[in-house]
Amino acid sequence: MNVKILRNIQESNDAIAAKVRAQLAAKNIAALNLIGGAGSGKTTLLEKTIPALAGRRVAVIEGDIAGARDAERIARLGVPAIQLNTGGACHLEAALVERGIGEIDLEKTDLLFIENVGNIACPAEFDLGETAKVAVLSVAEGHDKPSKYPLLFHEAAALALTKVDLLPHVDFDLEAFLRDFRKLNAKAPVLKISARTGEGMGEWIHWIEHAAEGDWHAHPHAHAHGHVHGVPGVEPHQHPHRSGRTTISSPG
Repeated sequence: MNVKILRNIQESNDAIAAKVRAQLAAKNIAALNLIGGAGSGKTTLLEKTIPALAGRRVAVIEGDIAGARDAERIARLGVPAIQLNTGGACHLEAALVERGIGEIDLEKTDLLFIENVGNIACPAEFDLGETAKVAVLSVAEGHDKPSKYPLLFHEAAALALTKVDLLPHVDFDLEAFLRDFRKLNAKAPVLKISARTGEGMGEWIHWIEHAAEGDWHAHPHAHAHGHVHGVPGVEPHQHPHRSGRTTISSPG
């Protein structure tokens, strides 16, 4: 009985996720589902990312068990920010995301970030209608996470390894981490980032720009000269070859 109930829940979620995906695809909106533990730096990363996305019309859905602090932080950047509260669940579901996008003007949106509830286990199991999942892990969380929580790292289109400025101060074996990650995922770029110092932000912005146009395996490189909102080495990033809106497809 329990297995049947779980299957029915997943089937219902997947059906709504398919509707969400079709709705976003019809508007050529790329949606990135950011999945990472509490304290991995997802919101801070978005705060530093959004000002650097020149020419992109960004909206953000924030998922939390309770409260609206993250959405309030994002709203200060002048972009639409919708707070979704699960009321206790450790992950967002497609039905809640469908309600969230109903509050967003999709005609004025090119790129949607969905910051999932702080957890690296169960959020990976639920399709939200996103174009791709992005795994977010801070070096402070330990290098053993791919072996312990393989689903997220297997499904991620990219891995944002955050707080790399702390590497000299934490017990994080980067070589072991990358070895375990590559056993699960051979293609996703590993983006080593410090939102505090700006390290790796250029490569991260580059990946987002290409991902938003359907190039999911773009080789990271920096377009980095100047400063954006206190992030050294990153300037607003815009590709001169982009004209109009590009058809978005999921990574394969």
